[in-house]
Amino acid sequence: MVSIRKELAEYGLIPRKRWGQHFLVDRNIINKVVRTAQIGEEDHVLEVGPGLGEMTLLLSRQARRVIAVEIDPRLVTILREKTASASNIEIIGEDILKLDFKQLLRPDSPPIKVVANLPYQISTPLLFRFIESREVFSTLTLMLQREVAERLVASPGGKAYGPLSVSVQVVSDLSIRFFIKPAAFYPPPKVESSAVQLMWRERPLVDLNEETWLHRVVRACFGYRRKTLINALKHSDLSLPPALEERLGSIGIDPRRRPESLTIQEFIRLAAVLKNDR
Repeated sequence: MVSIRKELAEYGLIPRKRWGQHFLVDRNIINKVVRTAQIGEEDHVLEVGPGLGEMTLLLSRQARRVIAVEIDPRLVTILREKTASASNIEIIGEDILKLDFKQLLRPDSPPIKVVANLPYQISTPLLFRFIESREVFSTLTLMLQREVAERLVASPGGKAYGPLSVSVQVVSDLSIRFFIKPAAFYPPPKVESSAVQLMWRERPLVDLNEETWLHRVVRACFGYRRKTLINALKHSDLSLPPALEERLGSIGIDPRRRPESLTIQEFIRLAAVLKNDR
């Protein structure tokens, strides 16, 4: 079997920095990612950044339908040629950040499983897009920069804990499944990657109509994470109620704490107090 790196050379393809292209070339890792995703014969799968289609073809042998979204027109042409005989593969040549996810669903389609080797520079905005459109998706099995993965699962009190941690943990249960060395990619990135799996909570920690406000409050607090909570709020653009310190005390939050020490439940109580007094 031709190595993926050799195949790239045969096509005359040079990875492009503008799209953060790091091709996954270790077939053992490809197989491990697909096993982690637990693809069944009735599943519909979205793959982001399919590259030369190695994982795309593997997914197509297990799933009912595979939608592969690739931004690089050179790769789109190659992918369509390589997958022409697989009737259950759809190649979409678009920017995943601009794609209308709801258009991927068919009338008989179950929620879609996502399997992706995400370019580092779009991982965070794309995660937020997946959260916003989570009714379209069931599980997410993602390869991410290790630093981002550690932010996702971070607990209060650490440097990694921030708005992304809160936003993701409010709506999902997630875990880091394994780490991936740079040598598994071509060209090798400067940092390790992680395979992360997210499953949506049956009952999110806040109601859907409260999520936007919660995220706004969290971002405002972490915008000044080195300040005390009371000072971070005063420096934010939020409209604050009178006697703010007393309000914080009434919900069991010491205003002198730092934002990074607050648990998700405390952020939820804080957001409720600030919203009720707007």
